Amino acid sequence: MSDEPRKGLGRGLSALLGDEVEAPTGREPERGTHTVPIEQLSPGKFQPRQRFDETELASLVESVRAKGILQPILVRRDPLHADAYEIIAGERRWRAAQQAQLHEVPVIVRDFSDEETLEIALIENLQRENLSPIEEANAFQRLMDEFDHTQEVLAKAVGKSRSSVANTLRLLSLPIAVQAHVDSGALSAGHARALVGNDDAEKIAGDIIAKGLSVRQAEQLAQAAKEGPKARPRKAPAKDPDTIALEHDLSNMLGLKVQIKFRGDGAKGGSVSINYSTLDQLDDILQRLNQGGAINAGGAGGGQATDAIDDTSFGQSV
Repeated sequence: MSDEPRKGLGRGLSALLGDEVEAPTGREPERGTHTVPIEQLSPGKFQPRQRFDETELASLVESVRAKGILQPILVRRDPLHADAYEIIAGERRWRAAQQAQLHEVPVIVRDFSDEETLEIALIENLQRENLSPIEEANAFQRLMDEFDHTQEVLAKAVGKSRSSVANTLRLLSLPIAVQAHVDSGALSAGHARALVGNDDAEKIAGDIIAKGLSVRQAEQLAQAAKEGPKARPRKAPAKDPDTIALEHDLSNMLGLKVQIKFRGDGAKGGSVSINYSTLDQLDDILQRLNQGGAINAGGAGGGQATDAIDDTSFGQSV
């Protein structure tokens, strides 16, 4: 490997590998740019990008036809096949060169390890901002799984905050169908993050796409789905004529407003509320209750209603 510091990859690769890396024993790195037959190149096994935008690729093909490949393709030798190279960075240029029917392409050959190859491929794609959020998340996960990188180290490598890396990785917990929407561009990463941990993620994703909801609206929809339908308060049962008559009789007897309320949900019992304006009125009510005069009034209809009443309250009118 070259003993030169890797330039052009930003702080990312240096954060993982250090500013200087010793050259391995054995074959010396090949310096400068070489021109090799296009058929000797093959896509890298560590390429994080799973799909290529056809429109962008077509535009690149036209550029290659007109000007050739201006930036060499970064490759390493294939250890299993002589005169064969694995692409580390620049697969789009290679694909464009194929479609432009070029016979040879410029390359820079380096002796990178698997770890370095994956890291460089990831950083190169991230710097060009052409990875989908799901491709980015898969690449992050692969770095963590295969090379035991922590989120903190990974964040330094790609020039992002640790929280940004964590939020990207969370997308992999979404159902595959939702990930496909993100990968195709139908859902943004912001929309998708609102669905993480939601049991109805697939259905909500469909609603977001169909209705063209904003990220904020998607968050509200996802939150509402988590909370579920709000239970409507049960209405107290309507008062029967006997209860109304009893309220009327008690109000006339006391000279104060009396309300009788029954409990909802089919439970027995209820309450009697007597509204008073002065302390003298309250004293009068208490005396009447102590004497039993008020409760025993009301006739046959009143007796049925009072059997279910187990609470009496007094409210002072202002």
